[in-house]
Amino acid sequence: MVGESGCGKSTTGRTILRLYNATGGEVIYDGQDLAGMSEKQIKPYRKRIQMIFQDPYASLNGRMTVNDIIGEGITIHELYKGAEKQDRIYNLLSHVGLKREHSNRYPHEFSGGQRQRIGIARALSVEPELVICDEPISALDVSIQAQVVNMLEDLQQELGLTYLFIAHDLSMVKHISDRIGVMYLGKLVEVCESAELYKNPLHPYTKALLSAIPIPDPVVTRANKRIILEGDVPSPIDPPVGCRFASRCPVRIAQCTEENPELKEMAPGHFASCFNI
Repeated sequence: MVGESGCGKSTTGRTILRLYNATGGEVIYDGQDLAGMSEKQIKPYRKRIQMIFQDPYASLNGRMTVNDIIGEGITIHELYKGAEKQDRIYNLLSHVGLKREHSNRYPHEFSGGQRQRIGIARALSVEPELVICDEPISALDVSIQAQVVNMLEDLQQELGLTYLFIAHDLSMVKHISDRIGVMYLGKLVEVCESAELYKNPLHPYTKALLSAIPIPDPVVTRANKRIILEGDVPSPIDPPVGCRFASRCPVRIAQCTEENPELKEMAPGHFASCFNI
């Protein structure tokens, strides 16, 4: 899921996990509406859905050792006890590229990349099916980002995981994602297969995002026309009538300011919400 800051990507991820309560609508997972469940009912689903947070330092309890951080979820969901639990923690540390002696250290003793690895191990500790990755590499050095993404891909293949990968970096999303959803001001404006989005973007906002991807070739950069969006993003608290992108859209028509376009299938598996496609 991609989009500019403040469009609602992280809020969507946290609402799926019920860290935020939904103010409307439904959150359907495996045929069940998570939004309407009580805390007792949601507990089994918290094991099945986990989250890797954007800030690897703020998301870890500085008063707990790595052993306690990773083991907390295992204890809550009563998965392993005693020696089995400890072996599980050591195995998780090995999976994310850390050593067993790291288990007795505290978060402040690690680098940013290592802290994010601890966060990943914590998310995997309860054997989830779906992992929501909330911009897991945006706070890391560029040299570390590729390592973490490659590790996430390896873990996905090994453990059969599904990721909801939230990011700004469209080039990175292309590398890791099978399907991409483009969000603008709280609404999905385009959803399709990854290769199709980069080959044939339909929504004007998607085209503008793709045109902003830096290309390390000055000749190609000069040949490509950059789409510059004018105006400011409307208030998410009081969104405008009609299409939310209309005030910045270079191809808007009169209907755009009067009606809100629905997300429709424009081609097999390719959905977009725009009157002028």
